[in-house]
Amino acid sequence: MRTSGVPIRAAAEDALLTLDELCRAVAVEPQWVVQRIEAGLLEAPGGEPPAWRFDAVTLVRVRRMTAVERDFDAVPELAALVADLAEEVAELRRRLRHRPAG
Repeated sequence: MRTSGVPIRAAAEDALLTLDELCRAVAVEPQWVVQRIEAGLLEAPGGEPPAWRFDAVTLVRVRRMTAVERDFDAVPELAALVADLAEEVAELRRRLRHRPAG
């Protein structure tokens, strides 16, 4: 299915979320996100919080981190490490799929 000539998936991946939208999507308080940005566990999108816009990659990372923190009672640093490793594995799998045969 397409929306105005753009695949829905591509449109969703290009969408940017405000801090409040990100927090609602992941069921966390804004302070949770701010603390992890200040600790260097999430990338700051630049500027001050009212102007912050988060992409789909950050949404997935925040979902992973909240799940690890909740499910394993993990500290934020460990949750961020797990998210880093999951992102690295996904990137390596993408590279393998697109590697020329031979």
